[in-house]
Amino acid sequence: MIELHSTPTPNGQKVMIMLEECGLEWTHVDVSIRLGQQFTPEFLKLSPNNKIPAIIDKDGPGGGDYTMMESGAILLYLAEKTGQLMPTDEKARWQVIEWLMWQMGGIGPFLGQVHHFVRFNKGKSAYAEERYLNEAHRLYGVLDRRLADREYIARDYSIADIAIWPWISRFEWQTIDMNAYPNVKRWYTAIARRPAVERGCAVPMTVGDIPMP
Repeated sequence: MIELHSTPTPNGQKVMIMLEECGLEWTHVDVSIRLGQQFTPEFLKLSPNNKIPAIIDKDGPGGGDYTMMESGAILLYLAEKTGQLMPTDEKARWQVIEWLMWQMGGIGPFLGQVHHFVRFNKGKSAYAEERYLNEAHRLYGVLDRRLADREYIARDYSIADIAIWPWISRFEWQTIDMNAYPNVKRWYTAIARRPAVERGCAVPMTVGDIPMP
C-alpha cells in the first residue's frame, strides 16, 4: 500500500498516474495548498521542503514504512520497485533519466511561472508574462522536435512521458495552441486516452475532465 499525500497539481498527478500504471494499491490524502496544509508539522515530517507530493510506502525497502518527497524521485523509486516504465537497456534508461531531468529543470518550473503570471496574476508584470510565455513556446518546440520521429519521449512509454504529460495538460492555462505543435498534440492525445491516465486524473478533488486539444 502506498499512501500519497498530495493534491491534483501536475506534480501530484505524475505520481497518481504512475501508481495507476503500475497497478499498485494506494490511497490519497489531500494536502490543500490553498489552506497551506503543506506547511503543517505533520506534512513537514514527510516532505522537509514543504512541497507536494510525498509518499509513505507501507512496504518500503527492508520492510516497514518508507517516506519520500519530490515527484521525480518518487517516479524513479516506483519504477525500480515495480520493474515497470523504466527500460533495462542502458542507453534507453539514460534517455529516460535525461528527459525526466529536463522536465524537472525546465517544463515544471517555467510552465509553473506561466500559470502564476499569465493565468492567476495577469497584468501584474508584462515583463514576466513575455519572458515565461517565450520560454514556454521554446520548451514546447523542444518537445515537438523530440517527438517528430518517435511515439514516446524515449522509445517506449516511460516515466519520462508520465512526468511531462501533466504539465502539458495545462496547455489552455498556458495559452498554447496545440495545433502549432502537432507532434506534441499527437503524443498528448494518445496518452490522455490511456485508462490508467484517466484513472489517475480522477482522484478526489479532481480538476475536471482531461482537456483535449
